[in-house]
Amino acid sequence: MAHRWRFFRAGGFDQVRLDTGADLTSLAELDPKLWVSLSCPTRGLEFDGHTLELLDLDHDGRVRVPEVLAAVKWAGGLLKNPDELARGPAELPLESINAATDEGKQVLASARQILKNLGRPQATTITPADTVDTVKIFAKTVFNGDGIIPAESAEGDEKTAAALKDIMACVGSVKDMSGLDGVDQPRLDQFFKEAQAFVAWWNKGSGDASVLPLKDATGPAWAAYDAVKAKVDDYFARCGLAQMDGRAAAAMNVPDEEYKAITVKELSAGSALLLALPLAKVEAGKSLPLADGLNPAWAAKVRALREQCVKPLLGDRATLSEADWAQVGEKLAGHHAWLATKPAGSVEKLAAARIKELVEGPFKGTIEGLMAKDKALEPEAKAITSVDKLAHYYRDLSNFANNYVAFRDFYTRQGKASFQAGTLYLDGRSCELCLKIDDVGKHSAVAGASMMYLAYCECSRKGSTEKMNIVAAFTAGDSDYLTVGRNGVFYDRKGQDWDATITKVLDQPISVRQAFWSPYKRLAKFISDQIDKFAGEKDKAAHETLTTTAANVAKEAEKKDAFDVAKFAGVFAAIGLALGAIGTAGAALITGFVSLKAWQMPLAVVGAMLLISGPSMLLAAMKLRRRTLGPLLDGSGWAINARAAINIPFGGSLTQEAALPAGSERSFTDPYAQKKTPWGFYLFVLLLLGGSLFLYISGDLQTLVAWVKDHLR
Repeated sequence: MAHRWRFFRAGGFDQVRLDTGADLTSLAELDPKLWVSLSCPTRGLEFDGHTLELLDLDHDGRVRVPEVLAAVKWAGGLLKNPDELARGPAELPLESINAATDEGKQVLASARQILKNLGRPQATTITPADTVDTVKIFAKTVFNGDGIIPAESAEGDEKTAAALKDIMACVGSVKDMSGLDGVDQPRLDQFFKEAQAFVAWWNKGSGDASVLPLKDATGPAWAAYDAVKAKVDDYFARCGLAQMDGRAAAAMNVPDEEYKAITVKELSAGSALLLALPLAKVEAGKSLPLADGLNPAWAAKVRALREQCVKPLLGDRATLSEADWAQVGEKLAGHHAWLATKPAGSVEKLAAARIKELVEGPFKGTIEGLMAKDKALEPEAKAITSVDKLAHYYRDLSNFANNYVAFRDFYTRQGKASFQAGTLYLDGRSCELCLKIDDVGKHSAVAGASMMYLAYCECSRKGSTEKMNIVAAFTAGDSDYLTVGRNGVFYDRKGQDWDATITKVLDQPISVRQAFWSPYKRLAKFISDQIDKFAGEKDKAAHETLTTTAANVAKEAEKKDAFDVAKFAGVFAAIGLALGAIGTAGAALITGFVSLKAWQMPLAVVGAMLLISGPSMLLAAMKLRRRTLGPLLDGSGWAINARAAINIPFGGSLTQEAALPAGSERSFTDPYAQKKTPWGFYLFVLLLLGGSLFLYISGDLQTLVAWVKDHLR
């Protein structure tokens, strides 16, 4: 029979309940269209990172539906009672492992071996902490099935141990599961391939007198020759020019001015200034001195040339002629040609005799035998990996499924979802829907479709270079003071506090209440901005006037026209007409309002307010109904498969506003409260405006304006 599923309604859609082991092991039967998520990232989640790596079978940084199904099937098959998988306890009892299968039997044996290696052979349970550190598990064993052989695997065979160390010195090493440096098969093959090529090359030249004219001393002789060849050639070329033309002799040596410049500097045998000078004083047809009269920077190398090269090849001598130098080159020409055919590789770090010893000895076969012995334990090693996987799945798989197949923890509010990074405290509110993000620009390009008010924050910790970016959803209150640059405090899931600064906001309605007041706030802001602008312009004009010199002020005063009474009267009349128009409109409103019945007056006020705020409230309500979690998670690498709505009541639970604790006492006495409003002054202004309105309506205001005009003329 097909599994009988149970669902719960949350976020505007049906979500599956995963309460039993049968629910988990039957997930393959559940239509993926009913899964909340089809993919999630392995980074940026508040979930055990090692478990996520184990679930990510193809190591692409995503956990997908087939990988979840494979994990559930595998873990369920290794347990006697799959219902234990749904409970998610921290410790895996050994008796819960199903030893009726070959794999289960191997896993159980490996679990006991792990506990034995850890010094707890009598333990009956194993935890993820026991299995995750393979170095700790294999610290006391060098044969562990990984095919890597450290020098310690030689088991007292000092020659093989030395060979392993030499091999690692040439081709590098790789970490064994015990944490030791060792050699694997690819490195072993690389070393012996290079070593055999080197030995073949060495054998080809070792029996040829033209290649090794000094036998084993040929190498040092060539090194001494090669170290000074370019400089000796330079010396004889200079002497040749001096012999060709006597005028060149002085030019081939260092001019006096250059010597004078050198004398004021700090010199040493290795100074670059000395290295650039000739080996010795240049003279026509002169031989190279091998003992005295040498450039100090090259003296040691020339002496080495004499002892290791000239003396063995030509006999001891104090000077070297150009012909002698050519003869030395001829005697070493065969060695030079042979060196040019040397195969590339890293084995020449060892002496030729040592390389030959390793190639011709039994070392390769011995090491491969140790590898075979180690590989024979591969099933046990793989089983240890399986124990690690089972221990982590036993603890985490149910929790993961309930935050992937369904968003149980998020919508039931009984715990935190894996994508919730912590809580942001800012502007008298705490926001619990916070996500870690890597790229603000990339995330915000997608997350705007969530219809939520989002604040992106850069978080840092005092005394640390560690930083991270989060995005917080504000789902209650208003956005009046949520601006870029505002600071708050973010508490991560570990309880660590971070300084948080808003770097970007995506503006969307937060509540219908905010939408109701927004037209009035916009009007107040517009008036405030205009007043500020007007006051600023007047202040600037006054400042410019005050900074004008007294002479200019006097001069300008003489040029001023006489007071234009008619113009002033016209302005006054215009003001009167404007006031009259406003008064007429106000009078019409007041007259109409007063003519209403008492019960109609409140309805008229409400109707007027709705007329003003209604469009804004309607637009906000439509957007609030479309708030959804999907785009917020899609921007972080999830693949959300449902319209996970965040309605007004649920959104209100995700953002808590400041409130006094129940039962608190509150004093309304504020020593710094604003002074009381001067209602008397306001009443006077109101009466003045009312009188002006009355005069205008009665026609007397125009008469008054005309009278003022006549008398001012």
